[in-house]
Amino acid sequence: MKNYLFEYINENEFHKLERSLKKYNMLAYKKLYFDYYPKLKEGNFLGELIGTNKTSGTKTYELKLPTDALFAKVHDYIKLHYIVYEKEHIIMLDKLTPEDILSEGHQSELVTYKGVMVSKEHSEKDIFKINLLNMIDK
Repeated sequence: MKNYLFEYINENEFHKLERSLKKYNMLAYKKLYFDYYPKLKEGNFLGELIGTNKTSGTKTYELKLPTDALFAKVHDYIKLHYIVYEKEHIIMLDKLTPEDILSEGHQSELVTYKGVMVSKEHSEKDIFKINLLNMIDK
């Protein structure tokens, strides 16, 4: 079986999000880098199939990475979005989401509140969500 190659839609932006993921969620980064990437290169496409394009012969996938439950409730799950070109044996790495908090984490140091990253732009909203979720859990 021929191995797949990684390409990027926007390589610089993707690596910024990847470094931010490494800094703020090491478990997700390690799982992505040491477990998911090798499997993808072997042709084992992980995650949920989002769509197919028969004319260009592509399949779009969305792979959930390990995410803390409270972080997921506040910011959503961390996901890798990628496109597979089966004929060319290329995997096009698109983006990591949630992009807003990851890109903000790359630009400046983020603070945490009760163990969850808080956006500088929406800090009051994020803190409110965290407090509300903690009150609901009690």
